[in-house]
Amino acid sequence: MMVWAATATAAAVGLLMIIILYRRQVKKTCRQLAFIRENDTNMKLCSEVGFPELEMLQGEINGILEQTRRLNRETMQKEELFKETITNISHDIRTPLTSLDGYFQLLRQETDEAVCARYSAIIQERIASLNAMLEELFTYTKLQNKKYELAMEEVDFGKCVYDTLFSFYEEFKERNLEPELSLLEGSYIVQGNREAIRRVLQNVVKNALEHGKAFFAMRMYEEQGWIAFTCDNDVEDADQIDMSQVFTRFYKADSARTCSSTGLGLSIARELTEKMGGILEAELLASVFKIKVRFCLSEEKTQKRG
Repeated sequence: MMVWAATATAAAVGLLMIIILYRRQVKKTCRQLAFIRENDTNMKLCSEVGFPELEMLQGEINGILEQTRRLNRETMQKEELFKETITNISHDIRTPLTSLDGYFQLLRQETDEAVCARYSAIIQERIASLNAMLEELFTYTKLQNKKYELAMEEVDFGKCVYDTLFSFYEEFKERNLEPELSLLEGSYIVQGNREAIRRVLQNVVKNALEHGKAFFAMRMYEEQGWIAFTCDNDVEDADQIDMSQVFTRFYKADSARTCSSTGLGLSIARELTEKMGGILEAELLASVFKIKVRFCLSEEKTQKRG
């Protein structure tokens, strides 16, 4: 009887100690949570007593805390990106608008018809430039929507290349430039979106015209089941170009000379290319900047001529 009483007493004392330790750990956990709530900290809940249930609960809470911190970091990054985007858009649009306002004022005061015609031509050019910038911003915004998809179809990549280069004929002519061309003849069929492929090629060639001075070379060739187009141009101050950033939004290696550009052209080109399963790459060889776009060929429907 005495043994039973001693055992029961010991068990009661043990149970009481467990309850005391359990309550102490719960109170400590509450204090930790209050500290985490009131302070910007990466602290995690910890336990001094190895109660499996409490440790499991703390593990789940720590997981929620880490997820919340990650979401907060992503939210802050998106807010910074939004602020940066608004700042860049405001700057890019303000320049042509200021120029437009200036020429409108001059046009209103001018009486010479020849001068008025020149001012009108400049105003039209500025409006076209502004429209192009707004179109780039609109396209960039669409591409940020993960649900945005392109309608895919069979596209003649060769025809897209020829059509795109022809559309820049007047610009090369005005600058008295004759690019080196090495292009395949025939139909080279890929899976893509016709307008998107043309947009990619236009942005690539436009980038070369904006930054190049005297040397331009464009090639189209087959490469192990792929059809590739490369566009090369010379660059000044090659050491100022950060190749890790050339496809980053708003990146301008020579912003002083590209005031009519949003800095979105190559970023848009890469995103469109990747949405169609293609590859867009860039490299800098000495003073030559090279961009290469590739799409996988539908071999059974590719016809070569010439």
